Amino acid sequence: MIGEAISSFLKQKNSPPLHLKAVFFDMDGVLFDSMPFHASSWVKAMQSAGLAFTEYQAYINEGRTGAATINNEFVKIHGRKATEDEIKNIYQLKSHHFELCGTTPRIPFAYDILQKIKAQGLQIILVTGSGQPSLLDSLETNFPGIFTKDNMITSFDVKHGKPHPEPYLMALKKAGVPPWEAIVIENAPLGIEAAAAAGIFTIAINTGILENEILEKAGANLVLSGMEELYQKWDSILKAING
Repeated sequence: MIGEAISSFLKQKNSPPLHLKAVFFDMDGVLFDSMPFHASSWVKAMQSAGLAFTEYQAYINEGRTGAATINNEFVKIHGRKATEDEIKNIYQLKSHHFELCGTTPRIPFAYDILQKIKAQGLQIILVTGSGQPSLLDSLETNFPGIFTKDNMITSFDVKHGKPHPEPYLMALKKAGVPPWEAIVIENAPLGIEAAAAAGIFTIAINTGILENEILEKAGANLVLSGMEELYQKWDSILKAING
């Protein structure tokens, strides 16, 4: 399965052989089990602004910047983009509801795989469309010794959020590697699209409510059931990638 996924990727991208030096991790739904909180918060904030929005839509839009998510709904409902004040008010309300949800749990095995990858001498870079202060501020507490501002790309750093490839192109630049020397760990369709557009081998971790087919259609090269499966298969994946 892993070998076939790699061979298919190399053929599709007409890529040099993979040789792993860096691993790029999304945050929500990959490191933190935060998507149920995000989804319910988005629904409440959008509905307060008269915008019909479902939790399933929140999962589909995961990875998109807050402003882009709000603008898309305004265009659909009102035929125009939201004003700066409307974006600010809705996103502040969404963040308020999120904070009321309480402590966001860590995805099981997330810290284990991060420690394993770090011990193997590989670079780790966080690539998230989130600007949620409480999560970004809690990274050191939940994953001590892994993340600093020097190996993080957030919504504050990019002009174009996912599904645009800019976040992952920035990650490649920050890591100082070409696409064939990195892989992406994602759970969201838009994040997968961004990684695929950047030409990077992408492993989808299905930790949410979306069907595997949606992740595959977005461009995932390999779909796993969760971080535990990634942890268990990591050494086999690394061996298949590096030959």
